[in-house]
Amino acid sequence: MNLDLKYYMAVFLRRIHYFVLIAALISAAAIAAAFLLPALYRAESTLLVEAPQIPQALAVPTVQTGAMEQLQIIEQRLMTRSNLLDIAKRFKVFPDVEKMPPDDIVMQMRDNTSIVKKAGLNQATLMVLAFTAEKAETSAAVVNEYVTLILRENVSIRTARAGQTLEFFEQEVTRLGAELDAMSEKILDFQNNNADALPNTLQFRLNQQTMLQQQLAQVDRDMSALEDQKERLIAVFNTTGQVNAAPTQQMSPEEQQLAQARDQLSQALAVYSPENPKVRIMQARVAQLEAVVRAQLPATTQAPSTNPAQSMLDIQLADIDSQVEVLNEQKAQFETALDTLTDSIDRTAGNQIALDTLNRDYANVQQQYNTAIDRLSKAATGERIELLAKGERITVVDAATVPNRPTKPNRYLIAGGGVAVGVFLGIAAIVLMELFNRSVKRPVDLVRAFGITPITTIPYMRTPAETVARRSGFAAMLLVAVVGIPAAIYAVHMYYQPLDLILSRVAAQFGINL
Repeated sequence: MNLDLKYYMAVFLRRIHYFVLIAALISAAAIAAAFLLPALYRAESTLLVEAPQIPQALAVPTVQTGAMEQLQIIEQRLMTRSNLLDIAKRFKVFPDVEKMPPDDIVMQMRDNTSIVKKAGLNQATLMVLAFTAEKAETSAAVVNEYVTLILRENVSIRTARAGQTLEFFEQEVTRLGAELDAMSEKILDFQNNNADALPNTLQFRLNQQTMLQQQLAQVDRDMSALEDQKERLIAVFNTTGQVNAAPTQQMSPEEQQLAQARDQLSQALAVYSPENPKVRIMQARVAQLEAVVRAQLPATTQAPSTNPAQSMLDIQLADIDSQVEVLNEQKAQFETALDTLTDSIDRTAGNQIALDTLNRDYANVQQQYNTAIDRLSKAATGERIELLAKGERITVVDAATVPNRPTKPNRYLIAGGGVAVGVFLGIAAIVLMELFNRSVKRPVDLVRAFGITPITTIPYMRTPAETVARRSGFAAMLLVAVVGIPAAIYAVHMYYQPLDLILSRVAAQFGINL
């Protein structure tokens, strides 16, 4: 492929005014913007999230939020509308901050703020906080204010969470303690109301039941023996007219039996208490014999007994009847006691279930209470750790200082880039104009289009007037490009809105953060 450099040079020279115009326009705009954009100073500070100073094996902190999560929470609270408006007005971040709408202030403050969080495996968690302002002192002051708010907010968050945790477990301990007291009282009331049928005394009552049953059986045997004795006495007396005792010459039979009964009673009182059933039987027998003896005294003093055997039989039968009466009373007492005891034994199984349920509920609440007590102790320790700033904390690694030189804009880069873009667009405009111009411009185009070879070519010759008019128009456009465009940019910057705000808004529309 052969390039006709002379032809392309001729084309460029023919349309050079377009090149100069476009290049001058863009270059002038870029240079004007470069030197009209205000100088911006960037100050930054580095924060470090330190691990707890007290080992977790000794004391577990109350706040268990991860470092990155904690920084995100703090960032959200820092970038609130109220904080940004207060900082912007207090430090006069923008020259006309008092006239700016609140929404514009908030948006510009957020655009000028940079927060970068860094963390990795086995690496410390860092936060790099930066702010860009037109004044170096302002940028440093805003960053330091950010740092102050972050440190204060971190302490506030951690102490508040620790305090809330402590308060919660204090309430839990109080609630569970009251529940334990109520359940203890309920268990005590149940035991008092069912004291006769509690499971812990079941074996004792079973033993008592067995003993009462044995005593009832013995009473029945004694009563049966007395009845048999009574029948034998009557049968012997009816058959022989005699009883198994003979009177003595010194005392009547009744007196002999009375003396014997009194001796037996004295011996029994030496061993048993007066309430013992055997003692009571003996006392009743003595009383009956005494009554019989007293009734026979007049007759004995006046005349001897006509039938001593009959009297002896009557005394023995009366003695048997008294013993049977006492045994009946004793049997009734035993039966009543046995019925009461049987009823309590029957109720023991149900009471066992109810008491086990109460004790199980009490044990569950007791376990919860013990857990709450343990956690309350840990919460109190955790709160103490946070109050003394011995837990996880944020420290300042590098404080913000007043920058010595502006960070942006790079005026030379903007101006040089604008000139380069102007030159490129000027050349691109000439190329596009030639591509879209389909007319015949040189003999080779005739050969390609029509297959004929021209004999000669006659160039277009401008008149002097056309040349002057062309050059005057070019000079006017060049003047407008070089002078008018910068003047217009300056007017917009001074009287409408600063160029940096305009550029920021335009960049934001395309998702670019300047």
